[in-house]
Amino acid sequence: MGTSDTTGLHAGRATHREWIGLAIIALPCILYAMDLTVLNLAVPSLSADLKPTAAQLLWIVDIYGFLAAGSLLIMGALGDRIGRRKLLLIGSTSFGLLSLVAAFARSAEMLILARALLGIAGATLAPSTLSLISNMFRYDRQRTFAVSVWVASFSFGGAIGPVVGGLLLSHFWWGAVFLVPLPITALLLIVGPVLLPEHRTPNAGRLDILSAALSLAAVLPIVFGIKLVAEGGSVVWAASAVALGLLFGVVFARRQMSLPDPLLDLRLFKRPAVVAALGINVLDFFVGFGILVLVAQYLQLVLGLIPLEAGLWSIPAGLGFIVGSLLTSAVLRLMRPAYVLGFGLTLAAGGLALMAYAGEIHSLVLIVLGNVLFSIGSAPGIAIVADLVVSAAPKERSGAASALSETASEFGGALGIALLGSLATLLYRTALGVTMPAGIPANTIETALRGIGAASSLAPSLGDGSALLLAARSAYTSAGTSR
Repeated sequence: MGTSDTTGLHAGRATHREWIGLAIIALPCILYAMDLTVLNLAVPSLSADLKPTAAQLLWIVDIYGFLAAGSLLIMGALGDRIGRRKLLLIGSTSFGLLSLVAAFARSAEMLILARALLGIAGATLAPSTLSLISNMFRYDRQRTFAVSVWVASFSFGGAIGPVVGGLLLSHFWWGAVFLVPLPITALLLIVGPVLLPEHRTPNAGRLDILSAALSLAAVLPIVFGIKLVAEGGSVVWAASAVALGLLFGVVFARRQMSLPDPLLDLRLFKRPAVVAALGINVLDFFVGFGILVLVAQYLQLVLGLIPLEAGLWSIPAGLGFIVGSLLTSAVLRLMRPAYVLGFGLTLAAGGLALMAYAGEIHSLVLIVLGNVLFSIGSAPGIAIVADLVVSAAPKERSGAASALSETASEFGGALGIALLGSLATLLYRTALGVTMPAGIPANTIETALRGIGAASSLAPSLGDGSALLLAARSAYTSAGTSR
């Protein structure tokens, strides 16, 4: 091989600085995922302390993801303009401060507000890190592996989150789980400015404030409509809210087509592969995040595991996701991306079927095994989609493209929590209403019907083996395994 060929082969390859930078980039990804999973284990204890309604509990769990999804496009475009490293450090600082507020919340409303602001701060992390990767790794195979590591870092955060959360909940109050991000944030702020390169788009246009407002206006009314249905509110008002959100979505899309420097470059949707990949990503996260919450509550409130035990039994699924993510780059050398996606989704579907069966027979081992299979099968699709969407965009719009990929993920995940959580709540209330034991006081019935967390909070006064609690656990199992 000639000298010119060798030079061409190695052109654009990453150096040691880029690989060290990738390790630093993994920190906020771990932070982001940990903040999601530690909360799932804290749901029963915060339910007993703050006594939220069923709708408020759903808001506490998923408003973080919804506002993150609504803010991702804004933050991705902002990073292109002010610098991706700068946005990452600003967002990380905000994330740490808001975590303190959430830790010491004294009401359900205060915690909802803190989680909402955390979602906005968290929206800076994923597009900043993914767009930095797209600029740091220009060689295709290295970039694919770097994106796989990026995905695996989220999985690692999700895997250790339940363990760390379980340990904290065994010794401290539920708010302690929100203190976990503080040391990671501090480390990132110390080493980030030194080891991470800065990338921004030269001569970038102004951020269109109206487009930013429209992107939020398209998401939030839809969320409100879903929540209203979950709470048993007016179907007319819920449908009106969803219709309003869709209307704002149309206005947002039309404005993007008329702007020379849009918040979202709709030309990406002209590529069928990108559209299909984003659709798969939404579905993948829709199911994954919904199952995450349902399984976390099932382990504690139905099988009776303490938070630490539930956290430890959640580790295998997180490890499965890490393995699936890191194997993606190697498997893509053997077969086409479409085949990798198809095989992975088939494996994930088998895992879901196994979990549905395990829930009916109360088998902890089969629940964990099904969750592992689902994690391994769904992981390759996330890495493939992220790499495909970012590769399809011009380098000067890598932040916005990264945000598009993450928006699909976050919106799918948050929608899964809301819709599957709402569906499980409705099925639970219906089933419990039929099997409610006779002679239960009205106020106790009202509490039990709010959700399995509220019903479990009655255990100290009723006794863990009371007929009402047994009926509630049975109702939750039937709700979670209905298909």
